[in-house]
Amino acid sequence: MSDSNKSASQQISTVGGFLAGGLAACGAVTVTNPIELVKTRMQLQGELSANAVKIYKNPIQALSLIYKNEGIKGCQKGLVCAYIYQLGLNGCRLGLYEPARNLVNSLVFPNASDPSSIQSIPVNVIAGATSGIAGAVVGSPFYLVKTRMQSYSPQIQIGDQTHYKSTWDGLSSIYKQNGLLGLYRGVDAAIIRTGMGSSVQLPIYNFVKGELLKHDLVEEGPTLHLLSSTASGLGVGVVMNPGDVILTRVYNQKGNLYSGPVDCFLKTVKGEGIGALYKGFGAQLLRIAPHTILTLTFMEQTMKAVHFVEGKLFTA
Repeated sequence: MSDSNKSASQQISTVGGFLAGGLAACGAVTVTNPIELVKTRMQLQGELSANAVKIYKNPIQALSLIYKNEGIKGCQKGLVCAYIYQLGLNGCRLGLYEPARNLVNSLVFPNASDPSSIQSIPVNVIAGATSGIAGAVVGSPFYLVKTRMQSYSPQIQIGDQTHYKSTWDGLSSIYKQNGLLGLYRGVDAAIIRTGMGSSVQLPIYNFVKGELLKHDLVEEGPTLHLLSSTASGLGVGVVMNPGDVILTRVYNQKGNLYSGPVDCFLKTVKGEGIGALYKGFGAQLLRIAPHTILTLTFMEQTMKAVHFVEGKLFTA
């Protein structure tokens, strides 16, 4: 965030930060949902089989094939669920990041005159992971339904196939069959995956932005936000992909093929080799880089908007 927006983010409420982060992410996911669907299917194909035929060969070919078979509606499967998930995940991840960072700073640097101004990479990582984990828990049921909706295809069946007519149909079906615990099946995998990504997203963004400004390489503005967001997106993609593969498979299973994320990790590596942990990596980068760029760029504006609205409400 720029200094002015960072100042604004510190002045808005936690609820305001939650809304600003969630709305920014919803704008981004509208654009990136089709490639998220591609990533999901590429991560599931050849599950526990080293010699399976690859129907989806690369992200562009996969998206073209899905569009050919299922149309534009098929390319946006799970979008409503993704919106709700993003509100929960990124609302927490972006809205709770500054409060978490300030709290950790006050504990680590108790004698500092202004702990909130201290930029410590370890503290930023802890704050990012903590806020991301909170978001993963809040959004887990919706990511579960989204994964199953996106993996389902009448034409090309890859992985376990579960058909839900809508987000509500998915949630109610799971609850009827397995109760509340069923809705949170795989939440441990979600915590690992999201914690990995969140621990580096905002720290990389803030670090790159700070370095560019410190060395006068780029002036404050859209170009600075774009470069910082791109670096953040690439870092998230590299760090998070193994956890993302595990999460997709744990969520998509109908039975008990995997007892948990560790079991899934071991079986995946044993059955397909270590490279399987980077299945869908091309699609991951095509998704996470623009998603991060759009989310953090939109957040610059949503933070300003929320700050403006709260200022009007609280001073009226």
